[in-house]
Amino acid sequence: MPKRNPVSTLVFDVNETLLDIATLEPLFQRLFGNANVLREWFAELILYSQTITLSGLYTPFGDLAGGVLRMVAENRRVAVSEDDVAELKSLIGSMPAHPEVKPALTRLREAGFKLVTLTNSAPSPSPTPLEKAGIASLFDGHFSVADVGKFKPHRATYQFVADKMDVGTSDMCMVACHIWDIIGAQAAGCQGAFIVRPHNSVLNIPEVPKPDFSSAELVDLADQIISANFSAS
Repeated sequence: MPKRNPVSTLVFDVNETLLDIATLEPLFQRLFGNANVLREWFAELILYSQTITLSGLYTPFGDLAGGVLRMVAENRRVAVSEDDVAELKSLIGSMPAHPEVKPALTRLREAGFKLVTLTNSAPSPSPTPLEKAGIASLFDGHFSVADVGKFKPHRATYQFVADKMDVGTSDMCMVACHIWDIIGAQAAGCQGAFIVRPHNSVLNIPEVPKPDFSSAELVDLADQIISANFSAS
């Protein structure tokens, strides 16, 4: 493993990285007769969040999620009601944590890292999605791109967290299962730790940096980060 500068702060993506979006599949099965439409919807959601940011616009992620659901439904000639959209938003706010999340976070906290979250989702009143998932207390802070008015992977979103934590971006490592999030964080000066989830892979093309850490197991990924920082100290 190449020698890396130590980091003090680990920044976690939330949706799909920590919380299991597969729990939305029954809704898509009911609406479209195919649970895999979830993946089409989620990919379109990310595409249009980035399009909105590149266009100098902003709308809350929940509203965008509902709008993209209607768009996918229209493309497939499926009727979607306001109740369906409300159900989607409710389910997004109640997703459980992946089973290995709590042990991995606990290990990283015990190693001395500061842990924070950075999500495209807007802030929500208590109980928040992370509180419902039982992992909110394992973090030292929670941040939303809503405070920046730009979606990840815009550089300003990562800099916002660095400023709030009073560290440099080089002191941070972004942990995510979306390679676009890792690439954006690395371009902003962070390290990147990629957790492999279904339907998410590394982008292997020239001139695009590879993640500093990568694993299909979050506890193993935590051990890699701990080992690299211990070796660097």
